[in-house]
Amino acid sequence: MEKTKLSMIVKALRKEHGLTQEDLAMKSGVGLSFVRNLEQGKPSLRMDKVNQLLDLFNYELTATKRT
Repeated sequence: MEKTKLSMIVKALRKEHGLTQEDLAMKSGVGLSFVRNLEQGKPSLRMDKVNQLLDLFNYELTATKRT
């Protein structure tokens, strides 16, 4: 799978906060496989779970109009 901007941001935030993938999964309340899939750039993920994870870092995923 090709890395996405989102996957790179999540991985960078996780490392910046000194968390393992297991730590991130536990602290955000999502499964370890979800964290791994997200960081690997899986193309179809549940957005509610993405936002649940991002909330730990005070971020959220939102829709923006393409220009």
